[in-house]
Amino acid sequence: MPYVIADDLPDAPAGVRFRELLERPGILRLPGAHTGIAALLAKQAGFDALYMSGAAMSATMGLPDLGMITVDDVCWYIRQVSRAAGLPMLVDGDTGYGEALNVMHMVRAFEESGAGAVHLEDQLLPKKCGHLNDKKLADARDMAAKVAAARKARRNLYIIARTDAAASEGMDGAVARAKMYLEAGADAIFPEALTTAEMFREFAARMPGVKLLANMTEFGRTPFFTDREFEEMGYAMVIWPVSHMRVANKAMEELYAAINRDGGTHGMVERMQTRSQLYEAIRYHDYEALDSTLIKTVVPQGMPQREEA
Repeated sequence: MPYVIADDLPDAPAGVRFRELLERPGILRLPGAHTGIAALLAKQAGFDALYMSGAAMSATMGLPDLGMITVDDVCWYIRQVSRAAGLPMLVDGDTGYGEALNVMHMVRAFEESGAGAVHLEDQLLPKKCGHLNDKKLADARDMAAKVAAARKARRNLYIIARTDAAASEGMDGAVARAKMYLEAGADAIFPEALTTAEMFREFAARMPGVKLLANMTEFGRTPFFTDREFEEMGYAMVIWPVSHMRVANKAMEELYAAINRDGGTHGMVERMQTRSQLYEAIRYHDYEALDSTLIKTVVPQGMPQREEA
């Protein structure tokens, strides 16, 4: 039952709960879930924490992932996911939406909205997906200043510093940046767009004792690895940032094509979540039970058959 309608609001802040999950044995698995219904479905599948991708939020708004969305846009998503599932979430903070003061504002806004962790990246605007070409990197000292600002502003928020340096500065550059960001106050490091198992292992070996985040995005530069394989390579967390949206978008494309082709949705019904399944996912009847003026809904079972003339 979602915590919003049960009397079991989490006692600890999301950042504290995120840290506690990282202290458990095994890798922390963070599937992408940037909407309330996605968060509920991920929770019901058994996940304990979630990831909110800037690319997913941007695309849902019909925008490219070029750093165009705002702190307020992201906080709107954070609030709905936090309300729906009550799970600690790692949120994509892009480049921090500006310089040090902007980063401090972002940290406070994200934490107040319900985020448990944030990652900041060392790109310059307009930023790109980490798996694309010709990314422009910020000066490492400027990124370190942002990390220090985030550390100063946070109450409990877990801070992860992302570096995109491996593609242009090599492993030595990425490691040097990561060490500087740790000294500035980062809790963990996210080496983006590593391209081989050897690179993942080398980075982990050169960061002993440091919590590391791996990104398992499709159609990027990283080969497919499982959560267990990342754990064996030395990583404490793994995200699947946009997978849920890719599956949903493909299904919507096929639905709209079917309506246009067939004149209706009758050919797609078997691929749909039923009304009963949706109501179960969102705990429809539990909400009804809170209001004695509502008469319990009787969910139609199946669809009536059309009478032929």
